[in-house]
Amino acid sequence: MRELELLAPARNLECGIAAIDHGADAVYIGASRFGARASAGNSLDDIRQLCTYAHQFAAKVYVTVNTILYDDELAATRQLLDDLAAIGVDAILVQDMAVLSMSPAVPLHASTQTDNRTAAKVSWLRSLGFTRVVLARELSLEEIRDIHRQVPDVELEVFVHGALCVSYSGLCYASQHCFRRSANRGECAQFCRMKFDLLDADGRVIERDRHLLSLKDLNQSDHLEQLAAAGATSFKIEGRLKDVSYVKNVTAAYSNRLNDIVRRHPDRYRRASLGRCTYTFTPNLAKTFNRGYTTYFLEGRQPDIASFDTPKAIGEFVGTVKELRHNSFNVAGVASFANGDGLCFLDADRQLQGFRVNRVEGNRLFPHHMPEGLRPGMRLYRNSDMGLDRLLSRPSAERKIPVTLSLQAVPDGFTLACGSVEVSLPMAHQQADRPQRDNIVRQLSRLGGTPYVCVAVNLPADFPYFIPSSSLSELRRQLVSRLMAGAAARSAAAGSAAAVSEADTAKAAPHCAYAQPHLYNIANLQASRFYGQPAPSAYELRPQPGALIMQCRHCLRYALGGCVRHGGRRPAWREPLALRLGDGRLFPLEFDCVNCQMNVYAPRT
Repeated sequence: MRELELLAPARNLECGIAAIDHGADAVYIGASRFGARASAGNSLDDIRQLCTYAHQFAAKVYVTVNTILYDDELAATRQLLDDLAAIGVDAILVQDMAVLSMSPAVPLHASTQTDNRTAAKVSWLRSLGFTRVVLARELSLEEIRDIHRQVPDVELEVFVHGALCVSYSGLCYASQHCFRRSANRGECAQFCRMKFDLLDADGRVIERDRHLLSLKDLNQSDHLEQLAAAGATSFKIEGRLKDVSYVKNVTAAYSNRLNDIVRRHPDRYRRASLGRCTYTFTPNLAKTFNRGYTTYFLEGRQPDIASFDTPKAIGEFVGTVKELRHNSFNVAGVASFANGDGLCFLDADRQLQGFRVNRVEGNRLFPHHMPEGLRPGMRLYRNSDMGLDRLLSRPSAERKIPVTLSLQAVPDGFTLACGSVEVSLPMAHQQADRPQRDNIVRQLSRLGGTPYVCVAVNLPADFPYFIPSSSLSELRRQLVSRLMAGAAARSAAAGSAAAVSEADTAKAAPHCAYAQPHLYNIANLQASRFYGQPAPSAYELRPQPGALIMQCRHCLRYALGGCVRHGGRRPAWREPLALRLGDGRLFPLEFDCVNCQMNVYAPRT
């Protein structure tokens, strides 16, 4: 029996609680500092509240401390780790190996920022004491299966939904090089979402003013069972900068998919936390923020993973423009619309244009301002659905743990039990004048305001006693208190055991250098000693002309039909190619066909 964990993002406490309510088995959240989303930090008190709420359902809270660290930050990092352990977080996501020397009393997960794409790397991280490794987004199903086969004793976390970085995570230095904003410090300036020209060796423009490095968003909702069979333990939704509506909709959609898998394979899988969710809405991934969806490299290299026209959200296709009048138009399709819907289209120049619907009359739409460039036959998309937004702006889910209660008479009173948890109430037995079953069931079933819902109350068939309603309420209150305390204790014990096991492993592990020194991202003396380096040598701190600043599985030669190895035609252009940013800077490209990889270099001057 394997546990399947749905891991949702939490920008803040509100998002974290919403994720739990809508079906997450775990959430990941940033602390006040040192997280890979610098603008998504949270106080210790908020994280403590989130832990208390999550642990009621045996759900977990992971905290991101996954930036590279400077020497003057190590003392604050150590204190933060101690504080996080004290408030009961379940794991810490890490990039900088200096954290290992701090011996945190919490299990450590190797962040995707440590570039985890091979079994050798995962095995090395496991030898250092990491209990889980977050795999690179670029891996195929077969590559994930191979890693699990070679390293079966480490949990594998895989991204299943959300934004994609074009570079292997941890290996993007473009933002730091161009704007002095380090992606490895949580300050990415999204270089990959910018417009570029693509030039050949003769200076001829192959593509002009396009978002050549901007990828579509990941959506593996149809492949969760395959990922589970390949060895994935945790299914991660990207989005620590996304709002609460995104978290609600996407979490609910994926939770339903995982529940379907468990229902079909009850002898093979179970969910990693407790509780059943009910929703006031129908989850729909097409209606939430997306740039168009892709399965990326899950089933091998695919031709349509990028969004060259726009890095913005396009949303769901809702029909084609049919007839235009001076202040309105109608739509050919089956979608219904609401006042306030946000719609968009790609104009004749392939530029994304958006507008709001002011009034709807059937399939005739009256925008606040009639958009320029809208023409009959154009495809129309909805990137803001007012109907769904209204539902998600209110309480939209309830999560409850089903329980069966058993009431028994004992010589000195009564006991109430749920599974192995039992409470007792001493009192004299009093014979009932009339049947009490209905009142007993009604009183004991009143679990509103708790994480539990009573699905049955077991009573002996000949139960002859009268119990005052106040006494039944006291029994119920005591039992709920014991159940909640037990859930918190089990969570704390599991975390402590994992941390001890991890610490023992780390002490015995050889702290040897990994094969590729430019993957280190070293910025402090402790990490330098760990890797056997004489001094901090963070690759990005001293960006040099011509430095390698991105390593991408996304390949422009392939995307433009020029990869002969994958069935393309021999291109007409002369290589090497280069990307030209709007300010004129040229970024040379290298096509590493041995590793099926495209490398992006900084300008050479």
